[in-house]
This record gives sequence, C-alpha cells and structure tokens, in this order.
Amino acid sequence: MAVDKRSSGRPNIDINARQLLIYHARELFLAMAYDKVSTRMIAQKSGINVAMIRYYFNSKDGLFETMVRETLAPIQDLIQQSMVDKNSDSLFDLMRMYYRVMTVNPAFPRLIFQLMYLPSTNKQRQLMEKIFTEITQPLQRRIFERLALQGVMRPDLDPCLCKVSFISLMVFPFIAPPIMLSIQGVDVNEDFFIRLLEHNLKVIAGGLLLPREE
Repeated sequence: MAVDKRSSGRPNIDINARQLLIYHARELFLAMAYDKVSTRMIAQKSGINVAMIRYYFNSKDGLFETMVRETLAPIQDLIQQSMVDKNSDSLFDLMRMYYRVMTVNPAFPRLIFQLMYLPSTNKQRQLMEKIFTEITQPLQRRIFERLALQGVMRPDLDPCLCKVSFISLMVFPFIAPPIMLSIQGVDVNEDFFIRLLEHNLKVIAGGLLLPREE
C-alpha cells in the first residue's frame, strides 16, 4: 500500500487559497461593518471551504489582522528601510508608496478611522492601535527627528508637527467625505491621486525641507 507522505492534517488545496481569502476579506470589510461580515460569507465569496479560515488564520479576528497587516506591509517595509537612508528621499518614497497602495484600496483609510472611533474596549480598535503604534513610532522617532538632526529639515519647524503635516497630506483625500471634495470641484479618480501626489511632494520639498545643495 502506498504511503501518503503529506503531513498529517495539512489540506491539499490550491496555494493561492490564503491570498484569495485575504483579498475577498478586504473587499467585504471595506464594504460592510466588521460585525456584519461572517467567515462563511468570506469563504463563499472566495470559493474556498470555510474551514480554511481556521486553518490559516484561526478565526475571523485573525484573518482581519492579517488583512490589515498585509495591506500595510509595503508601507511598513519602506519605513524600516527609511531608517537607514541618509537623505530626504525616504519621505518622498514613503508618500509614493502610500498613494500606490491606497489608490488601489481607497476605502481602507476610512475603515481605519472608523475603527479608531470605536470604544477603547473594542478588539478591532485595540488591534489598529497596536499596528499603527508599530508604524508611527519609527516614522516620528527615526525618520523626522533624524532628518532634523542631519540638517535636512527646516530648523524652525517641530519634527513632531512635521510628522502630523506629512500624515495629513497623505491621509486626508482618502478619508474626506466625497461630497466635500465634490463641492471643491474635485473628481476623485486615479488621475486625481496622481496629480495630488506630485503636488504634495512639491509642498514637502518647499515647505518642510531645506533646499538641496547642488
């Protein structure tokens, strides 16, 4: 009799199942309230057995955390890389990466802010606080303060407030009510985000940083 050499309990499924679950979970969490999204709903939309959610993520909470972390992973990786950079290019690269990720997932920042307004005992809010603490602390302590010490930032500006301004430039267009932007004559689409990115990079270069020496 032939012996099955697969590890005990390991499902024989397509290697893309995990990513499909994350992808469709993101779609549902961005469109519906967390409590309204069930694991069965995610599995059905993904075309995958619901048991695979427990296999890969243990629970809906685990899938949600993985979805958030993997969505933000390119941004967090770039922040880590920026810690060793010696010039202001890290700020420009970070904003470019943020816009690249969020233009594909424009509802994601709004989801984050909705969760942050939940009671402090809410599990999803606690998760978001944990993840964003991991991201924003190096953003402040190891990027902005370091650039100030290196003489790249304007000396008359507070590095902490520069961080707030920088985050505002990144986040606002994604969390602003669509009607507010519409009143200002803004048509929110991919072209708008491309133009806004280039505009914000010029604002940073001219407002927060000292001119580069030729």
